[in-house]
Amino acid sequence: MSEKQTVGFVGTGVMGKSMASHLLKAGHPVHIYTRTKEKAEELIGQGAQWKETVAEVAQTSQVIITMVGYPSDVEEVYFGENGILENAAQGSYLIDMTTSSPLLAQKIDARAKELSLHALDAPVSGGDVGAREARLSIMVGGEKEDFEAVLPVFERMGQNIVHQGKAGAGQHTKMCNQIAIASGMIGVCEAVIYAEKAGLDPNTVLKSIESGAAGSWSLSNLAPRIISGNFEPGFYVKHFIKDMKIALESAGEMGILTPGLQLAKDLYEELAEMGEENSGTHALYKRLKA
Repeated sequence: MSEKQTVGFVGTGVMGKSMASHLLKAGHPVHIYTRTKEKAEELIGQGAQWKETVAEVAQTSQVIITMVGYPSDVEEVYFGENGILENAAQGSYLIDMTTSSPLLAQKIDARAKELSLHALDAPVSGGDVGAREARLSIMVGGEKEDFEAVLPVFERMGQNIVHQGKAGAGQHTKMCNQIAIASGMIGVCEAVIYAEKAGLDPNTVLKSIESGAAGSWSLSNLAPRIISGNFEPGFYVKHFIKDMKIALESAGEMGILTPGLQLAKDLYEELAEMGEENSGTHALYKRLKA
């Protein structure tokens, strides 16, 4: 696949903006659409072409990437007469990088095949920092040859890029990721609170524990934000709740018991009720300290 193929990008929020910027810097013509044009001004200033509708992005791009909020948003941008599926040219590659439902990924893939399109589900992990530094983990479901065709595009946005299997496999892998994070975040927040209550310097404690058996991405990257009182979102509480609901539904369909995940979802819903739905996921500290 040519490095210079036109890439359409739908959804340029906290992470999507950085991801689209890396594609621009790599020399790709990038066509963008997001619900609020003002939020796309920085990308437009970098050379991205604004399109008035999702359909226009699909019609003018050879690779179309979506990074929206919820499964309902994915459904909206892909289906219907104004959606991506009905407006993309045959042979185009459709890459949904939203964390969404595995069943919805399979539905998109089935329709794409009917229309001679190539669909991949490719959710990411790494937060705002990973997006800014182009070192996201990208977990991909879909046909192997389609994955290989767009690998150069993925490589502009991430470093750990793994093809996981058929359609839906990327989303299932992201659910594994979110399940691991959910219980882990409780532990990170509890550890900081414990250190504070014990009269320790949390930053000094972090130096001792982050490189040992307790080490994790959340501990190294989010505990310092907790300690400094910075709860700006690298990933929104409201979106994490969405992810956990998808994971619980998928686990239920497979008959899997996930008590840690259930507890985390309940705590995060209580946090959202405290008015923290637009804070970063590490704001769970506030609920546990309340």
